[in-house]
Amino acid sequence: MKQSLTTEQIDAYRRDGYLFPLDVFASGHVDAIRAELEAARRSAADAGLEAEFPKLIRANAQYLMPFVYHVATAPQLLDRVESILGPDVLLWSAEFFIKAAHTDKIVSWHQDLTYWGLGETDDEVTAWLALSEVKVESGCMRFVPGSHHQKLLPHRDTFDDNNLLSRGQQVAVEVEEDQAVDVELHPGQLSLHHGRIFHASGPNQSDQDRIGLAFRFLTPAVKQQVSERDYAMQVRGIDAQQNWIHVAPPTRNFASSDLELYRRIREDQREALANGAAQEMHSAY
Repeated sequence: MKQSLTTEQIDAYRRDGYLFPLDVFASGHVDAIRAELEAARRSAADAGLEAEFPKLIRANAQYLMPFVYHVATAPQLLDRVESILGPDVLLWSAEFFIKAAHTDKIVSWHQDLTYWGLGETDDEVTAWLALSEVKVESGCMRFVPGSHHQKLLPHRDTFDDNNLLSRGQQVAVEVEEDQAVDVELHPGQLSLHHGRIFHASGPNQSDQDRIGLAFRFLTPAVKQQVSERDYAMQVRGIDAQQNWIHVAPPTRNFASSDLELYRRIREDQREALANGAAQEMHSAY
């Protein structure tokens, strides 16, 4: 039985630019995902990738670890995404966001689509899955309701070492922080947000790591407008437009052929991610 969003939920997403909390996975399933992440960490160490592991899980993790693809394509998750995007869905990226306990690291106010090379599109949604308790104390995301109705706005690159974004990018307008909503989630709950919404997150002042897994979904109508090539996985429906190079899911963690492809994809995407940057991006992305 499909777990589509209700009409009221879809209307709320269109109005506010976000929707949460959505119950997706039971606690036992979350524990299994966390165990898979630790197993992947051991696989990376066995492959001599221990130092690189934090970077490898920060973008396009679906190309390196089968369990990430399986989480992204769980029907109870994709049903919600399909309610927003329609029946034809591509998975563009999967990223772990792990904010360590007692860290001062933050994410500044920004719009995602500013630095992805995908234009002003409404045919994109981020599904952010909590794999730990996500509270204000642990540095949950914050959204400014309705801010996605604005166009993409200028951002300034701070390259602040305390900022988890690749360029420390920050929207170059005054943000009405008193209007912001705290996106608190229990493990296994999901939030959806639009790529133009103003969002940020604070430091983790709790005793536990804050762990999230973000999936970026698109419709096949979206095009990469900056980089010469870009890649995606078809996860529902068909791709009649063929704007993307399709990639098959991995069959084991960190296979050498998958690592080679992963690095080629990152290099091809770098043109968009670094577009307009004043200096070399740091490794947080």
